[in-house]
Amino acid sequence: MLNVFSLANGRLFQEEIDSAEALALAQPVWVDLEAPSEDETRWVEERFGLAIPKDAVDDDLEESARFYEEDNGELHIRSDFLVEGGDDGPARNVRVAFILRQGVLFSIHREDLPVFRLLRLRARRIPALIDDAKDVLLKLYDADAEYSADALEGIYDSLEKVSARVLRQDVDDRAAGEALTAIAREEDLNGRIRRNVMDTRRALSFMMRSRMLNAEQFEEARQILRDIDSLDSHTAFLFDKINFLLDATVGFININQNKIIKIFSVASVALLPPTLIASIYGMNFKFMPELDWAAGYPFALALMAASVAAPFIYFRRKGWLK
Repeated sequence: MLNVFSLANGRLFQEEIDSAEALALAQPVWVDLEAPSEDETRWVEERFGLAIPKDAVDDDLEESARFYEEDNGELHIRSDFLVEGGDDGPARNVRVAFILRQGVLFSIHREDLPVFRLLRLRARRIPALIDDAKDVLLKLYDADAEYSADALEGIYDSLEKVSARVLRQDVDDRAAGEALTAIAREEDLNGRIRRNVMDTRRALSFMMRSRMLNAEQFEEARQILRDIDSLDSHTAFLFDKINFLLDATVGFININQNKIIKIFSVASVALLPPTLIASIYGMNFKFMPELDWAAGYPFALALMAASVAAPFIYFRRKGWLK
């Protein structure tokens, strides 16, 4: 899909391009290629004299190839943007390639992203939000930081529910398993948020070092960096909370397992005396016991029952059966 965004009075106007002729008439400030076809890529390259790398959105790029400037003044930036998990799968980071050339921002990615939708919505509603292509890129990073903050708030809410479930009086194995699943999901999301804000910080630092920003844009980039720094303490706190809940959940699982082991231990201890009595009783008769002593069996059974009851009474007084 190929979308171009033109600028009028600070508002972005979106137009979906379906032919090279339509693209030739456009005067965009932002060209967005979402899972582009070969024809759409060729239209953009011919229209703007641009060479889009084949590995633009590959995940195995070297770190040195993610931020660089060409001899002709093109700026190349590779950034990861967060996508929260939902019906379409678990949380993930999606690679986006940005190319800034002659006042036009080009973005290449494999799927539509929440941050891009948020910027398009704001740019249509808020006048004078964007002045040029660099503003588009800064606003994308600003929206990305805000999206990460919203995701962190979602983790807080999810962990509160897990806390209420884990820290109640009785936690069975089923509840503990569900809690472990929820904790693992939130830990994965928190880690992806931390990676996402780190990548955004690196991209903004590169833009500031390249001296491509004017004074107002430079100050805006510094403000975004301050917002990102404020998220670090939240991610660190959430990691600690996740570890606490994980330890608590595993502790409850161990307690439940110990209860099962305690049952077998009590049963084995309680059955040792009657086994010993039966062995001694059966080995001290020359002939069959019922022929030598008529009351032998009732006496042995009564003694065995008493030997079983005695350990249970002792364990109960000690509180080991609770």
